[in-house]
Amino acid sequence: MSAIAFFGTGSDVGKSIVVTAIGRILKKRGHSVAPYKAQNMSNNAYVTLEGGEMGRAQAVQAEACEIEPHTDMNPVLLKPNTDTGAQVILQGKSIGSALAADYFKDTSKIRVPAFQSLEKLKNTYELVIIEGAGSCAEVNLRSRDFVNFETAHAADAPVILVADIDRGGVFAQIIGSLAVMPPQDRKRVAGFIINKFRGDASLFDDGIRYLEEQTGLPVLGLIPYFRHIEIDSEDGLPLETVIDPPNGPVPGKINIACIRLPHISNFTDFNPLIRNDAVRFHYLSKPRNLDGYDALILPGTKNVRFDLQWLRDESWETPIRNFKGTVLGICGGFQMLGCSIADPHGVEGSPGTSPGFDLLDIETVLAKEKQLSRSRGKLPNGTPIEGYEIHMGRTTRHTAQPFLRINRRNGKNETDTDGAVSNNGRIMGSYFHGLFDSPDFRNGFLQKLDPDYPAEDTQISATFKQQQYDRLAEHFEKNLDMERLIDIAFSR
Repeated sequence: MSAIAFFGTGSDVGKSIVVTAIGRILKKRGHSVAPYKAQNMSNNAYVTLEGGEMGRAQAVQAEACEIEPHTDMNPVLLKPNTDTGAQVILQGKSIGSALAADYFKDTSKIRVPAFQSLEKLKNTYELVIIEGAGSCAEVNLRSRDFVNFETAHAADAPVILVADIDRGGVFAQIIGSLAVMPPQDRKRVAGFIINKFRGDASLFDDGIRYLEEQTGLPVLGLIPYFRHIEIDSEDGLPLETVIDPPNGPVPGKINIACIRLPHISNFTDFNPLIRNDAVRFHYLSKPRNLDGYDALILPGTKNVRFDLQWLRDESWETPIRNFKGTVLGICGGFQMLGCSIADPHGVEGSPGTSPGFDLLDIETVLAKEKQLSRSRGKLPNGTPIEGYEIHMGRTTRHTAQPFLRINRRNGKNETDTDGAVSNNGRIMGSYFHGLFDSPDFRNGFLQKLDPDYPAEDTQISATFKQQQYDRLAEHFEKNLDMERLIDIAFSR
């Protein structure tokens, strides 16, 4: 069983996309492949069929490899809930929160199960494609970093360095990274991929020669910058995202505002709206009059009471209360729409109770145990809904009606309800992430905002993601020396 690792010269150089592309290429060539990232830091999470929590990026990579996501692919997930602390998810389950300084003092108890997950994957798949984290050459962190070269050593994997030429300094990125690596790490590096190139590739031929002469290692690919392929990102918002536009709503479009909370989570919930030509989706961080917007969304958050107080401190409460259009809250945003949010156990900070916006007749109490499930249900009109739940909150409805009825969780039949809807139907909330991935729900929601909205073809929508993975694979395969990369991957 083999493994190959893709490590970065820095953060946001495109490691996740590279692993997604390579996974898809190898799958289409008949190989059995799986992604792996020992530790991820992101509030963009996903729930597996077994009810485990993992980073969304590795779920995307698994989809590209045409396999079911599993927590072994991302055994450690850190979900930031303060500026210096995060909830720690180990092999799919929360084991509590930790300050960064305390967590990184001793990672040995974390790395053992993380490497056990790696071994399971190596025993199951022909090739494990490893993604590193941040820069793999941070000398001050090397003794505590198990995500990069310690993982490569454990897997006996060759390493390909990924550098971002778009941000400049690519020669220093690559040569400098090699220069500060310990010899045992440096020996594992087998080549480079230069990502996000703009312009005429032939103009960089001399740059490639220079890098190969200076390092003695091959440049395996020069990947052109792309905007025509849509893949869910690990942490960043999509390129099309508009934040605090100066001109506000756009005439002739369905205008949707979403408040950009400090601890926003699962922002990929809204990607299908962002890429819809009929919609103008604006993230708003600065308070403004919301006139002209058809809908307002309060998204999920990893620290609901903190972000609720932030909304009040930033003077958002009045615009939210005065908004006359459709209001949708997802997860933490749903909780904020209610009468109160209590955290008696201090699971997200100091114990206490915060008043909500009182727009839905509900009350929420944060529990010690997290609800994690892949769920299915139906709206009152019969529209089928699929999504996933990740929440500590337990919400009680009073006069509000349920948003939907749940009939299945984690593969088992279920009789339950989710969310709440005001009596006039204008205010609604749900714990379901991924609602807008469903074309039926998306069509219904947008037609409620604009009765003339033409429904999308559900068949085209259903195949959209797979088409994007194929386009990504084609883009990379045109610009990579795949035969040489395959030789490196299977040479050990």
